[in-house]
Amino acid sequence: MKYLLSEIARICGGAFSGSDRAVSEVVTDSRCCGWEGEPLFVAMRGRNHDSHVFLAEMYGRGVRAFLVECEPEAGALPPECGFVRVDDALAALQRLAARHREGFRGTVVGITGSNGKTVVKEWIAQAVPPGVKLFRSPRSYNSQLGVALSLLMIVGDEEVALIEAGISEPGEMERLERMIRPDTVIFTSIGDAHQEHFASLGQKIDEKLLLARRARRIIHHGAYPQLAEAVAFRYGDKLLCDAAACPVEGLPFTDAASVRNAQLVCAFCAAMGYSAPDLRRLQPVAMRLEVKDGIHDSILVDDAYNADINSLSIALDYLHGVAAGRPTTLVLSDIPQSGLMPDELYGRVAQLVAASGVGRVVGIGPEICRHAALFTCPAVFYRSTDEYLPHLDREAVAGRAILLKGSRASRFERIGRLLERKSHTTVLEVDLDAMIHNLNYFRAKLRPGVRLVAMVKAGSYGAGDFEVAQMLRHQGVHWLAVAFADEGVLLRERGITMPVVVLNADEGSFDAMVPARLEPEIYNFRSLRDFAAACARYGERHYPIHLKLDTGMHRLGFGEEELDALCRELPQLESVRVASVFSHLNCSDMPERDDYTRAQIARFDRMSGRIAEALPYPVLRHTANSAAIERFPEAQFDMCRLGLGLYGFGFSHNDGLRPVSSLRTRIVQLRRLPEGETVGYGCAGVLARDSVVATVPVGYADGLDRHLGCGRWAMRVGGRPAPIVGRVCMDSCMIDVTDVPDVREGDEAVVFSAVPGNDLETMARVLDTIPYEIMTSVSGRVKRIYLQEQ
Repeated sequence: MKYLLSEIARICGGAFSGSDRAVSEVVTDSRCCGWEGEPLFVAMRGRNHDSHVFLAEMYGRGVRAFLVECEPEAGALPPECGFVRVDDALAALQRLAARHREGFRGTVVGITGSNGKTVVKEWIAQAVPPGVKLFRSPRSYNSQLGVALSLLMIVGDEEVALIEAGISEPGEMERLERMIRPDTVIFTSIGDAHQEHFASLGQKIDEKLLLARRARRIIHHGAYPQLAEAVAFRYGDKLLCDAAACPVEGLPFTDAASVRNAQLVCAFCAAMGYSAPDLRRLQPVAMRLEVKDGIHDSILVDDAYNADINSLSIALDYLHGVAAGRPTTLVLSDIPQSGLMPDELYGRVAQLVAASGVGRVVGIGPEICRHAALFTCPAVFYRSTDEYLPHLDREAVAGRAILLKGSRASRFERIGRLLERKSHTTVLEVDLDAMIHNLNYFRAKLRPGVRLVAMVKAGSYGAGDFEVAQMLRHQGVHWLAVAFADEGVLLRERGITMPVVVLNADEGSFDAMVPARLEPEIYNFRSLRDFAAACARYGERHYPIHLKLDTGMHRLGFGEEELDALCRELPQLESVRVASVFSHLNCSDMPERDDYTRAQIARFDRMSGRIAEALPYPVLRHTANSAAIERFPEAQFDMCRLGLGLYGFGFSHNDGLRPVSSLRTRIVQLRRLPEGETVGYGCAGVLARDSVVATVPVGYADGLDRHLGCGRWAMRVGGRPAPIVGRVCMDSCMIDVTDVPDVREGDEAVVFSAVPGNDLETMARVLDTIPYEIMTSVSGRVKRIYLQEQ
């Protein structure tokens, strides 16, 4: 894109002022660490954020052009800046994207569906003939904002632009269609994903069909008859193509979803007049970035199967956020199928790397070697991964944040295996996108201005500490809460600087807390006086503390009878200052105890109100937990605490939440055993039939409860249940995979996931416990992998 601010003002219906700057790309995230050309920073306001507060910061990082909803005060930014003021920045950006698309003369392909959008898009990019210049939107850019940003990335000389379009509620597709105006639409699938805001599947189909109202050609799959019937009924006058008849000879994947996706790719190539694709060359699509603990206290951002120019800047921004002040290293392979000439391609790559502040580059591949001189930061280059591996200096990665960004052909997974700290086959996958979804689910229920505390105690309920805390910081959460001081100290050592409350603070930890700027829960006079004395020893004045009130749970907290003395003492303490007053609603998820909960809320309002009146400064009040945010809006006060709901569990199995964790392992051995054979300790597993039994390396030392043995729990292998046979061992267990077709050693076995019947709530019912206990029982020796879309 290339526009003057005055042009953007005319296109968007905004008011232009200041210097008429030229812009060549759009930045909407203040955390963005680099750009290639002249950026336009778009400031937006939402219920719980306002990026206008970052205008001065973005100016300090070189931005001179701004699209805003309110201009800064006179003199706040120098006169060389230019501004376009609009009422709605997102709507303005969408109008700009629509105008940019109007000027594109290639073929625009809109891809939508409940599942498979990204796979079909990436496989088309793999399948188009060499020499076809193609643009494809970055992997997760399918939202109202993401589509606009994708369209504005189109240079203009591409032959084909592939744009994903995702929706979650009525009204969204119409806005997307006005921007995309696709020539061809591909409907990948239709199903229950994102169904919660639609009255029926038919309503969701009608919404998705809006994308094709001006298209000339529609490609769909007959495996979804309700979708096929709606397409034929609504758009029978257009060129319709059912991909179900396309052959898939040589496809290296056998699952039904992959077959359908490959057929859609074949149908697209035929419709475009391209030669039939060689399906044998299709590679699996890595859907998300993975973040792992690396050796020597490093952090590894693994994107080893995806190398393209559009996603590189996003991955570099992500690396910058994860690094949290650590030095950074980029390991980058050749970038295939970019459609750009090598000089232009690697020139852009070098610009991105320089702008993002990467400390060191390792380039791997013949093309990037030929363009080594373009890189200005410290860099080394190797012609292949095989050439690099003997030179990998494990000590040189110590304390660094490392991004692996490679094409599948480069086989960067071998580098990843050397850099990962833990090699245990069993892994806990933590879906950070699901966590962000849950965070936003609860935020939507808050009144404007109500703040959030996120509970990250017990390693974020077993999900991990730093990675979750870093994501929450990026999402604008105001406070974190841990149980013990050492958890907070660890967060500080990993670079987390946001406010952290310690809920189980005691006198023995105060000397560790003050230097680390950790804020204690104060629940009695002894802890108040001891902490005030500790602060005085360190020369602190007005150090923040958080007062706990006992409103009925009787675990910790000041009682109502102590308030008179407390209100007299607090104003006299100069070393501490009350940041918040809070309590806990211990039955907010139990409708049968609602009268008790309402009495608690009233008691908290009365008690906290007395403290607030006694203090000469304002304090925050909070008592609502996850269930109370949903069920008791009157309990929001100034702030709410988000605990189990953040991790995907809510009141009455709420369908709007997404579980964030899944425990996965792999089959290490298969045995065929006859009926009557026994399996495991104590010969407890007696086979009732001729069976195929698999051993998987997960046991009670990993957190798999022994009470799940002898058929009480079934893992999932190949989408089929695989019951545990015999007793759970310390480091392994055996599962019955007789009913799993084509089962092989190395196949994945899912211990628990978000799949109904394989989920944590079902497991909790089997064990007569709660999801909390299972989540926090996953052993520290189990490798955590953090997944997030680009």
